[in-house]
Amino acid sequence: MGVAKMPARDFDFALFRLHPTESFTAACLSLASLLASGCSTDAGEPQLASAQAASCATDTPVGLALEVDNGTGQPGRVRAGQTFYVNQLDLRASLDATTDEGISGLSHAGDFASLAWSSVHLQDQDFLILANPDGSFTRRRFYRGAGWMTRASSFTLRQIDAHGHATAPAVVLQAGEEDKRAASDDFFVRRMRAIQWTSDCHVRFDCTGASAFQEEALVELRNSMHDSKTFVIRPDTAAFTLTWSLRPGHPYTLPVAQVAAPSYAYGFQIDVAPVTPPGPDGSYEPGAAIDFEVTLRDGAGQPLHPPGQLPTYNDVVFGPNQAGVQYYRAFFDATITYYRRKHRERMMMAQIIGPTSDIQPIRSFNELESFLTPDDVQTTGLPERDGVFAQVHMFPTAHDLFGGAFDPAHAGWAAPVPATWTFTVPENAAPGTYLVTVKGRRVYLGEDIPATRTIEIQVGTPTPTTANLSTGPCTTCHTGASSLGKLLHGNANRAACNGCHAPLSFEHDAPISVRVHFIHSRSGRFGAPLDRCSKCHLSEASIQRTSKSACLSCHTSYPASHVAQFGPIESPFVGGGRESFDVCTNACHQTHPHDGF
Repeated sequence: MGVAKMPARDFDFALFRLHPTESFTAACLSLASLLASGCSTDAGEPQLASAQAASCATDTPVGLALEVDNGTGQPGRVRAGQTFYVNQLDLRASLDATTDEGISGLSHAGDFASLAWSSVHLQDQDFLILANPDGSFTRRRFYRGAGWMTRASSFTLRQIDAHGHATAPAVVLQAGEEDKRAASDDFFVRRMRAIQWTSDCHVRFDCTGASAFQEEALVELRNSMHDSKTFVIRPDTAAFTLTWSLRPGHPYTLPVAQVAAPSYAYGFQIDVAPVTPPGPDGSYEPGAAIDFEVTLRDGAGQPLHPPGQLPTYNDVVFGPNQAGVQYYRAFFDATITYYRRKHRERMMMAQIIGPTSDIQPIRSFNELESFLTPDDVQTTGLPERDGVFAQVHMFPTAHDLFGGAFDPAHAGWAAPVPATWTFTVPENAAPGTYLVTVKGRRVYLGEDIPATRTIEIQVGTPTPTTANLSTGPCTTCHTGASSLGKLLHGNANRAACNGCHAPLSFEHDAPISVRVHFIHSRSGRFGAPLDRCSKCHLSEASIQRTSKSACLSCHTSYPASHVAQFGPIESPFVGGGRESFDVCTNACHQTHPHDGF
């Protein structure tokens, strides 16, 4: 969910109204490596096991996340003597303005002013759906094409001591080019762009007379393609310096504190299990209320929280949060599909969807009000309406998470967060296999890592069913370091997406189909012509449901005749409003030129 305020301003809670097969990330230590090194794995002594595991893991490479904001390297803590590779770089420069100058101010002032800004142009524009507390609206404009965004560049990372002397050899990281992927690229995700935020548009779609602007430029590099490019933290290392080849002679300094004996190991894994036992045949009856429990663990298997209880939202965001558990953070650091920091949204969420044989995109809208009721689950899919059943549960519950943002006292953010919840399958639930998925993220001692865990339960029958997806398998491109099990949520099971990724009244780009279209059409690094539908779709029938969201999540324009009949394009993500998910015609667009079928 991209519900968020404008970035880089002091947080105003009222501004929340502006925006509104089994897979998990592998632990950094396997049982075999623990046994081989003589480390105990006694489940009866998790703290001891974790400490011993941690002592054995310094030579196991860990992905390191680094951040620079407005020229200032963000301080970090790492495990002393740990072996790392750089897995994530986030750089940002910003300034405020009172006149609408696009993002031209960034070329004259601030950390990125010396970069090549020629050829920069407006690529997309979007207005947030919800009004601000004062009745105004927010516009976001996305810019691309500047020389620094498109050309190849590199980053050099050095370790230095307290006196500024190098303590280890430098590591050079290749960022690559905007529209060409190369074997030498060190990151799978490479995104460089600028955004103008306008926060006081008097009416939606018209910012005449506005005077509250923010301009920001962003560099996002993540998902290392070469995790063998490692380095060891030296005992006398007190900071990193990071030098961008486009800003030679102006290194960023990122202070580093070393932790000699951390309480937890690196890595992140999720356990989820039903608490309610099934019937004698191993299945649950339609209409059953089924309790589940989640346990978050580090890479050595040590729980990151007390049994049955997760940290509160306040604990996670404001501390203490020693274990690194993460919850939704876009109240403080806005996220936008493709354009801005979705990896930092960090929503922890569970879903159930099924039966697998009926899994399909959900096109019914979920209203904001459903996230503010005392219910601890939201039903996103109904069999009679959507052809599939789905429910979701957030941690903390949506009522506490989002309701806490609306509430001036933010009481929900202090509420307990149980590690248990209940999904209730409907009386008309079709028999078959249902998927229960939990996804989350952990940020701990320099590592920023996702994990997803999916289990299967049977409803109405002990006989398993399987998903018949109309797209895939995605492994033509997404393999190895770029596999779906390592990107964003760390979820390799594409059947376990649609329950959470359903249309939201305040976020129309939430469906996974919209996001896949949009990201691949904007990236410039997709390994096939964009009109070759058969690259991802498995049949011609799967591209024959014509709607604004299907077409305009990829296309950026359509003919004047379409504008007259269906209205102007108002959203770069889905084309228009709620009608964007309706079938707009059965009389044309049954095929796509060059679709490959």
